Amino acid sequence: MERDYPLEKVRNFGIIAHIDAGKTTTTERVLFYTGVSHKIGEVHEGETVTDWMEQERERGITITSAAVTCFWTPTYVPAETLAKAGAQHPLKHRFNIIDTPGHIDFTVEVKRSLRVLDGAVVVFDGVAGVEPQSETNWRYADEAKVPRICFVNKLDRTGASFEHSYATILDRLSKKAVRVQIPIGLEEKFEGVVDLLTMKAFYFEGDMGNKVVEKEIPENLKADAVKYHSELVEKIVETDEVMMTEYLEGMIPDIDVLKKTLRKAVISNEIFPVFAGSALKNKGVQLVLDAVVDYLPAPTDIPPIPGIDPNDEKPIVRNASDAEPFAALAFKVATDPFVGQLIFFRVYSGTLSAGSYVYNPRTRNKERIGRILRMHANDREEVKKVFAGEIAAAVGLKDTITSDTLCDEDNAIILDRIVFPEPVISLRIEPKTKADQEKMGMALNRLAQEDPTFKVSTDQETGETIIAGMGELHLEIIVDRMKREFTVEANVGKPQVAYRETISGTSEAEGKYIKQSGGRGNYGHVKIKVKPMEVLTKEELEDLPKNTKRSPGFEFINSIKGGVIPQEYIAPCEKGFKEGLDRGVLAGFKMVNVSVDLWDGSYHEVDSNEMAFKIAASMAIQDACRRASPVILEPMMKVEVVTPDKFMGDVTGNLSSKRALIEGMEDRGMNKVIRAIVPLSEMFGYMTGLRSMTEGRASFTMEFFRYDIVPNNVAETIIAARK
Repeated sequence: MERDYPLEKVRNFGIIAHIDAGKTTTTERVLFYTGVSHKIGEVHEGETVTDWMEQERERGITITSAAVTCFWTPTYVPAETLAKAGAQHPLKHRFNIIDTPGHIDFTVEVKRSLRVLDGAVVVFDGVAGVEPQSETNWRYADEAKVPRICFVNKLDRTGASFEHSYATILDRLSKKAVRVQIPIGLEEKFEGVVDLLTMKAFYFEGDMGNKVVEKEIPENLKADAVKYHSELVEKIVETDEVMMTEYLEGMIPDIDVLKKTLRKAVISNEIFPVFAGSALKNKGVQLVLDAVVDYLPAPTDIPPIPGIDPNDEKPIVRNASDAEPFAALAFKVATDPFVGQLIFFRVYSGTLSAGSYVYNPRTRNKERIGRILRMHANDREEVKKVFAGEIAAAVGLKDTITSDTLCDEDNAIILDRIVFPEPVISLRIEPKTKADQEKMGMALNRLAQEDPTFKVSTDQETGETIIAGMGELHLEIIVDRMKREFTVEANVGKPQVAYRETISGTSEAEGKYIKQSGGRGNYGHVKIKVKPMEVLTKEELEDLPKNTKRSPGFEFINSIKGGVIPQEYIAPCEKGFKEGLDRGVLAGFKMVNVSVDLWDGSYHEVDSNEMAFKIAASMAIQDACRRASPVILEPMMKVEVVTPDKFMGDVTGNLSSKRALIEGMEDRGMNKVIRAIVPLSEMFGYMTGLRSMTEGRASFTMEFFRYDIVPNNVAETIIAARK
């Protein structure tokens, strides 16, 4: 079986944005114009293709990222290009699209999707411009080095302003953004767009705007178009020295050369082109799809994917080619009611056939791929084989979890894992009946496998089950899914904040565990130093000495010389330190950002064993941390409140009473926007208070920002409550 599409004609991209900027509406238009759906589903009517879960349709939000495959032939193609393409394949491209959630509680979906995509279309609300979640998503895209196209949507709304939205992109996200289009009219007068590269106006006529009509630029916009056209050309030629020199000498490059150079600049993240439109009113979407073809990378345009050899940990790479050994990354686990567990994966190199075996370097086991599916949201099409650069789902993998590498056993590779944020909120949960008890354990286990930011644990003292996640909505959806998908009824406690502990000073301690019991005894003895863990740059991390091991929140330095503690007891010591830190010293919260230096100790020829050293290490670290000025940390949230002007005093006063640090205020249309950093513990049930304060006219968004030290009076209350 041969590849049905050349790799250069494949585009893997995601649609990302703040909640309510119109991602799903844009995706629905894309599916309609590419012929996947014959009717446009609307979010407000609960009929969309990609929002297929009951919970998504009820709430009108996206919860899981949905993958869709479709085909696109560019709308605006010059006649000579068409002639060159000939009758076979008239420029048709395959799109693999992922529609991601905008709500901060489901930010993991954006992070994991960006890891496996080659490009992204970032959608902005034409009234609000850049919002908090747009900034977070942009940061994730920066981390993943994903090329982006910006689409300013909703320009038909009252109060819409393309220029304001564009200014917020320059101000808050990147100075490298540049207009490639400007709108013709705004609000209810929004009619079409001017393309600043070709200097033509485009209108969208016919049924659902499916006819793209090219006309001359309206008189009133000509001056602006000329000004912005030269800005765009300058920005493009700046990225190429030869063109820059020619341009300064008065040579204006032709459109094809400008397009090629712009493509190169977008792929290397030197330019982010900005487009305009309104997905709901069917204007501008086709030109964004053309831009995906013109400017976003094919799998062959991105650098080879780096990884390490599991046998000797040396760096190796894989190129996007069917001829290379197979390598893929599992980025999502989902439970499908019809086929069971699905593992979504992105193929970076090589090919994979149904019925063959793949090797998982984490488990060191081989697994058989039963079936391979190409997903269209929750519909599926079975395929016999997938090729490099494709996104598909596999059925039949039992031991694969998110972020695992799947590869060819004879050419093993471990691709970089996806790093997920830690949960910030937890609650106690118990089954309603005895029958629910067994089912609950299984349901929670399945849900935790699907979602790496959802954690399940047991309280050692009370034996209760505790679930933790990214926010109240996140846990609410989990409990709801448990009820509907697994028919488990449960009682849920009040949300709790995931506090942490750390040390603010340094200290030394000694741990001895010596027990004689006639015959062989137990003997473990360690001496340690602890200090707060330093934040290091990427370069400093690579230069860490051989005896230092770092994992998130914990650093272990092995300074044992001359075998005073034999090598086989070092790993149990490290395990003991970790267990000691998990128990905390002030209020039993997990301790983070602690650096432990194991520098001395002793052992007994006969009585020493692994358990004795593990216990000694755990005792030593608890003792050392108690003496190193321990403090409690709490999650701080970035909060943005949008409120009518007249309630501004009440809202800021109320935020100040919640220990908020107000960072700034600005106007957004008729409303005021207040930005603040507020402790999560003060934000439970904030929506109710905010509504009653503002006659129900204000709204807010919040996302995790960082952990900060709790003030003393609050810390005392927390410690007393835990005791």
